[in-house]
Amino acid sequence: MVKLYFIRHGKTEWNLESRYQGAGGDSELLPSSYQEIEQLGEFLQNIKFEHIYASPIKRAKVTAEKLASYLSSEPPITYMQDLEEFHLGKMEGMRFTDVKKQFPDEFDNFRNHPDLYDNSAIGGENFNDVIQRMTPAIKDIVKNSTPDANVIIVSHGAALNAEINSLLGVPLSDLRKRGGLSNTSTTILETINGGETFKLSLWNDVSYLKRTKDETDTI
Repeated sequence: MVKLYFIRHGKTEWNLESRYQGAGGDSELLPSSYQEIEQLGEFLQNIKFEHIYASPIKRAKVTAEKLASYLSSEPPITYMQDLEEFHLGKMEGMRFTDVKKQFPDEFDNFRNHPDLYDNSAIGGENFNDVIQRMTPAIKDIVKNSTPDANVIIVSHGAALNAEINSLLGVPLSDLRKRGGLSNTSTTILETINGGETFKLSLWNDVSYLKRTKDETDTI
């Protein structure tokens, strides 16, 4: 059984400011995020990890590198472009409140109705675009892992939410019904047949973080 530990990157300045932060935008991790990555590392420290795969975007890259430094198994890191966040076009860097005013339908559908999200006015990617690039990458990771491997995948909130639910067979219209993913959270999927099917064993766990969550933590 291959176990995939999906980690959302640490919280950033734009996360705190409630700005859209896709593949075309990036901001620095908050100072407190480094402490939270250490807390995550302590939580995972004694698990033998075979490999870490990460988005090459800086906030995910730094999260992966810092996390690796706390793991006793010292897993190597491979960066994969297909693990990037949504490309968000005109929404990049905009505050949520401003997008809601300027693009009300796109704002609502991106959050609540993935099957209705039309990115033609925004640019970037829609949900099918992200799933179609991420799924082959996840299946390649499983294929390249030993049969009983534990593997870490460090990526981004919106992309991970869409991809994980898709791997679980959730229809596009229901991708958001499980709720969002928090910064520095852990979600675990298991597969016993080489990535043909997946089983959820843990969703959005942040029990190891020594702080109280607020609404800017989860997307």
